[in-house]
Order: sequence, then structure tokens, then C-alpha cells
Amino acid sequence: MTKRRHIPEELGVGVVIVLVAAIFSLMSPTFRTLDNANLLLLNGTVIAFLAMGQAFVLLTGGIDLSTGSNIALTGMVAALTMRAGLPWWLGALSALAVGAVVGAINGALIHYVKLPPFIVTFATFGVAASIPLILTGANSVNVADPLFAIIGRGSLFAVPMPVVLVAVFAIALTVLLRMTPTGVHIYAVGGNAETSRLSGIPIGRVTMLVYAMSGLCAGMGGLITTSRLMVGYPSAGSGNELFYSIAAAVVGGVSLFGGIGSLPGALLGAVLIATVSNGMNVVGVQSFWQPLVIGLIILGGVIIDTYRRKSSLSQLLRRAFRPGGAAADDTALQTPAAAAPPLEAGSATTH
Repeated sequence: MTKRRHIPEELGVGVVIVLVAAIFSLMSPTFRTLDNANLLLLNGTVIAFLAMGQAFVLLTGGIDLSTGSNIALTGMVAALTMRAGLPWWLGALSALAVGAVVGAINGALIHYVKLPPFIVTFATFGVAASIPLILTGANSVNVADPLFAIIGRGSLFAVPMPVVLVAVFAIALTVLLRMTPTGVHIYAVGGNAETSRLSGIPIGRVTMLVYAMSGLCAGMGGLITTSRLMVGYPSAGSGNELFYSIAAAVVGGVSLFGGIGSLPGALLGAVLIATVSNGMNVVGVQSFWQPLVIGLIILGGVIIDTYRRKSSLSQLLRRAFRPGGAAADDTALQTPAAAAPPLEAGSATTH
């Protein structure tokens, strides 16, 4: 019996990235310059962090709409902490702690109060967006500590520090998902929450963990944004960040229905979204076209995800190339049922 070769789902996203990059390179010589590649990676780091956090939530069948406003909240916490005279590293830790706490509160409300994730995180989106405006009177806060710039402007062996941080987080979180019981629990909850509960998996703890992880990743996005500008903006993250985070995760193969997907796929999705956004800017496409394109990408990803759950690739190919198409396939499936002998009186069927 021959063993089937498993083709990684991330391969398809990687091929799309190469094709998109090739098209933009032909359209504009500026796109294929080293400086533009560096800018693309830097801009993509925030999307990558948000996509990783969103992937954790989506794997359990939830969704986090508060990631964008969490960027503003955590960035302002870091800026205000340093303005109060505390060292930059303590400001960074405070921001990450606040992001994780916001996420944990989301998870607690979803599991223990039995509220829908959409409603809870949408409410948190409004609360987290308002707090920085209230604390600062809608004014920006300058960051004076030059060491804080290391997070967003520094480099390690010529590699930008935000890219290094993404790589470190990606490795650590991938190990968590693939090589620990916690990762197994996350996939199990997304696959079937009721079965997971009956199996003894602490669903409440898992739910709080994934939302806290999403908040932590949003906090990293807030730190990078504030560090690159050396200014804390109360309106940071109010653009397309949330939109892009969901798009990156879904396009990267993370199922909106839970239980399917990987962190490397979400990262490749973030690279694809960053490439499309950067390419459209370089080519000169007006900015209001970008949400339309990203929206179509999300729609395509959801359609593929829906059909992927219903049919395997071999079934789709068999239906496509079989004479008569799907009708012939359906007839073949119905033939055994039609030929089956009738049930005897008093017999029972099992479901």
C-alpha cells in the first residue's frame, strides 16, 4: 500500500505570493527594490502579529474584533508609562500585560457569561478605542526615551527588529500549537466543543488563553507602531488593521469554523496581504480600492474554506473530470442505496 504524499496547504499561499510579487515587479521597477522590500516587511509585521493572534481565536471557532483598538490602547499605555518616568522596558511590559488582560476579559465573558464572541469583542473594540482618547484628551503623547526605538527601528544582524520579533513569536507559538497538550486542546475545542468538554478539556481556560494570546499579539503591534513613530496616537489601529488580520488568517488557511489551520499559514497570509497593499501603493492605485481587493480576497478564502470542509480535493477533481460531471457522481453514489434490499418489518435504523 503506497503512502500518500501530503502537500502542505501553505504551499498554495506561497505560490500566490510569488505570482503577485512577480506581477507587481513587472508593473513597477520600484516594487522590486531592496528598500521597498524592507518597507513591505516592516509594514507587514503589525499585520503578522495581529494575524497570529487572530489565528489562535479562529482555531477555537471564535473571532476577535478588538485587535485594532487594542493597538491604540497598548501603545498609549507604553507612552504614558514612560512619560510618568518609568523605564522603557517597563512601559513595554505594561502594554503587553494590558493587551493580554483585555483579551482574557473577552474570553471570560464569552465562556462564563455565554455571550457571542462577535458581540463581546465588538463591545471591547469600542471601550478600548475610547480609553486612550479619554486619558489623553484625544492628544498624542511623545516618547522621549531613545531606547524604546529599538523595538520598531532597531535591527539585529541587519534584520529589522520587528521582523526578528515576529520570527521569535512565530516559532514559540507554533511550538505551543503543535507540540504541547495546550495546542491539542485548542484544535479540539475548535473541532467540537461539546466533545472536548466531555473529554475533560478545560474549555474555559482554553478560551481565555486564545483571547489573551490575541490581546498579547495586538500589544506587540501597538509597541511596534508606537516605537516606529516614537509617538503614542490614541487613534492608532483604527484603519484596516482588523480587516487585514482576519483576511491574513483566513487566506492562510485558518478556518472561520474552527479546528483547521496553522500559524505558518497565517503568517504567509499576512505576507500576501502586505504584498498586495504595498504593491497597490507602489503602482499608484488609490487607497480606497484596497479594502475592495482585500474584501474579495477574504470572500475567496471563505468560499475555499467552506468547500474544503465539505469535499476533499480528490472528490472535487473526480467530479470535475468524470463524464457527466457532478450528476454522474451523484448517480453513482445513489446506485448502492437504490439496490439495497428493503428493510424488514420491525427493523430499526441507526443514525
